[in-house]
Amino acid sequence: MRHHDILGDIHALEEDLLEFERKYGLRSETFHPAYMNGEEPEDDSWTLDFGEWASVYRIWLARQAEYRNEIQRIQRNAPSLAGLIRIAA
Repeated sequence: MRHHDILGDIHALEEDLLEFERKYGLRSETFHPAYMNGEEPEDDSWTLDFGEWASVYRIWLARQAEYRNEIQRIQRNAPSLAGLIRIAA
């Protein structure tokens, strides 16, 4: 997967995360550890959202790692920001 595609995924996932964060008034980085430690939603109607939110967050973390790895690989050949942008464009 090219870094441009990974970045597109990251942006789409961030939009999904923002929807959950706005709906529940909580940042994903706060929600996820609590959810993974077994905290249950107060309202049964939140159960599906919480499962999806956790999944989206895990995928976002994975894409972030993929992006960092791909950028590091590219920077070996184009170490400057201008070189990186040229390759990305």
